[in-house]
Amino acid sequence: MPRANRRTFVTALTATAALSAVPWRVARAQDYPAGPVKLIVPYPPGAATDALARLMGQALEHAIGGTFVIDNRGGGATLIGTRAVATAAPDGQTLGFVDTSFVINPGLFGAQVPFDTRKDFAPLSLMATAPLVLLVHKSVPANTLKEFLALAKAKPGTLNYGSAGLGSAPHLAGEQLRQAAQVDITHVPYRGGSTVITDLLGGQVQFGFTTVPTMIEHIRSGAVRALAVCGATRAALLPQVPTMAESGLPAVDATPLFGLLAPAKTPPAVLAKLSAAASSAVREGPLHKRLLELGFVPVGSSADEFKARIDAEITKWTEVVRKGNIKPTA
Repeated sequence: MPRANRRTFVTALTATAALSAVPWRVARAQDYPAGPVKLIVPYPPGAATDALARLMGQALEHAIGGTFVIDNRGGGATLIGTRAVATAAPDGQTLGFVDTSFVINPGLFGAQVPFDTRKDFAPLSLMATAPLVLLVHKSVPANTLKEFLALAKAKPGTLNYGSAGLGSAPHLAGEQLRQAAQVDITHVPYRGGSTVITDLLGGQVQFGFTTVPTMIEHIRSGAVRALAVCGATRAALLPQVPTMAESGLPAVDATPLFGLLAPAKTPPAVLAKLSAAASSAVREGPLHKRLLELGFVPVGSSADEFKARIDAEITKWTEVVRKGNIKPTA
């Protein structure tokens, strides 16, 4: 075959192959899921992220059929489980459920992150957010954020706050507070959130940031006092507590997020089907109601909206970590 004709033949063959791949992808989306779908959660069972992932799995089963199986892969500051999503076959049979650690880790760990957070995933939907609230132990003589900051400035270095670990959302909320209000406060990292709550209730640490659902009963009992809520609006469970912005510190805006994603290069039709099902389930019906009952803020974003939120959060937390000179422990 002459060279020119051979080139024409190869070009035509390539074009034909590309066209034939389109109906295959559409068929895959129409028949999806082809079998059990693995939903990887980078935490052990029982964590808030795990609980929300299970609710999402149930909602997807109802919306598109099939079976969604939770695969808990905790450890490594969520990097182990999230890497398993990044390296999974991009066929829609493996998904990931992530929280705020996903957008904090790039700034905290830098080159140690074993994947590209922005490029190795296809965001599907931001499921929900959880307002963080600044709490003080009942012994702390402050009833407002203004009074708390005045106390911190009058007694520098004496107010301690706990978090579930270095680089966690509660830790960085405290760091935002320190930077924005220019106060001398001390972070005490714990190995897990339950011990933080125990010590806050016991007065071993004077204040802390927690999600509203976690501490609502302790707030109502008077064991701790809620001073301000992070986020754009007041928490539904604490309508009497002002936001940080209302209290004069809009820069303190740590708001944990929870969302669904897939490996990059998953067929677009499959991604569209998953994103539509997930966002619709969150915006209306039983899942929406259940999230509100638990104290979360249902979102149900589009894929593009979730991607934009991820990009913005990475930029924000990377700057907080840099400015605070926060280094991960060995």
